[in-house]
Amino acid sequence: MEKDTDYMTEDLISAISTPAGVGGVAIIRVSGNGALLLANKMFAPSGKTAVPNFEPNKMYPGKILCGGFSDFGMCVYFKAPKSFTGEDVVEFHCHGGTEIARGVLSATFCAGARSAERGEFTKRAFVNGKLSLSSAEGMIDMINAESLAEVRAGGLLYSEKLTADIKNIQAALTDMLAGIAADCDYPEEGIEETELAGTGEELFDICNKLNALIGAYSGGKYIKSGVSVAICGAPNVGKSSLLNAMLGYDKAIVSPVAGTTRDAVEGTVQIKGVKFNFTDTAGIREQAGEIEKIGIQRAKRALATADIVICVSESGDFSAADGVSEKRLVKVFSKSDELTPEGEYDVAVSSLTGEGLEKLKDFIVRKVTGANALENAYVIEERHYLALKRAREKLYSAACGVKDFPLDVIALDIREGWRILGEITGETADEEIINTVFAKFCVGK
Repeated sequence: MEKDTDYMTEDLISAISTPAGVGGVAIIRVSGNGALLLANKMFAPSGKTAVPNFEPNKMYPGKILCGGFSDFGMCVYFKAPKSFTGEDVVEFHCHGGTEIARGVLSATFCAGARSAERGEFTKRAFVNGKLSLSSAEGMIDMINAESLAEVRAGGLLYSEKLTADIKNIQAALTDMLAGIAADCDYPEEGIEETELAGTGEELFDICNKLNALIGAYSGGKYIKSGVSVAICGAPNVGKSSLLNAMLGYDKAIVSPVAGTTRDAVEGTVQIKGVKFNFTDTAGIREQAGEIEKIGIQRAKRALATADIVICVSESGDFSAADGVSEKRLVKVFSKSDELTPEGEYDVAVSSLTGEGLEKLKDFIVRKVTGANALENAYVIEERHYLALKRAREKLYSAACGVKDFPLDVIALDIREGWRILGEITGETADEEIINTVFAKFCVGK
């Protein structure tokens, strides 16, 4: 198809929005000024010979005209501003296959579109006020999710939950700044001591709200990146059996011979939607051969870096986890089908019968995410976490200085706190932040 300058516009973009390769359907998305004209040129609805009269949000079957070939597919038109990008958008749904999709894409270029950049569709949605910057990050978290918990957390972020919280805080700060500005403009009116104290109390209250969001990140980061779990204990206490039971299949070799596990054995499983990466380590004991000692050294390194350490014992002796903090440690009494649990432990299990396994799973999920965290986790991006901490620092400084500094000085910290919070939603984000966010996206999104 020859290039047709009648349909060329500077801001018309196009890309394949479905994964590359053979499949049932491929989607080519076009957005910007001239999208409808491009569709009129490239698509012939079934049963019609004239130029189609597209109704928005209606799927039309027909031929997609691609110059060297045509494909029977479907076309839909979304009229601005009621589209994902806020612009006129057209989608061609053709048969799946690498060359068919490339052919349709090439035809859109000949009709005046240019190749979209990474994340440019979503970036346009952000620029056109269709979603916030944090919502866009939630979208890419959902797309790249490797666990159900990450999908849920990304969905909360995408649904503007964090944006709503931030905007509520910003609204309170705006009202506060308006009151301070009025007092500075009319100093003869004065500001009563009780009102001044109220400003400090309100700032401390806002800091507490930020603390709650900041605290949620400790669980949110595990939801996003997964939890590393090292299983340790003396030789032949049931570590490998526990790993196999948690994974639901035989990953580690189980033998009555002590010291069978010489190197770390790894496996991954989702528990309550959270990804857990388990490592079964060599049994730790004083008397060991040279090869076994190497395995023990690796086991100790795994204990030092793991998010959670499950120490397994059949006697109540958990000294194999000496040096591991209580915050990371889970004490498991094994072989409860054969032995009577004794000593201080968190959960008693039997890898043979399955007794206590569900309780152990619940225990380690709560250990890393906290109570009800999975239902409310949406602070999962480090960028948001660091911005929240910076904003809290400014607002805490303002709260502490209410009685010691002039209000116009206090207002400087409040304004800076407001601005930093705006970086999260995108309201005050600079170009570098915005480009960094959308660089995470693929070309068709």
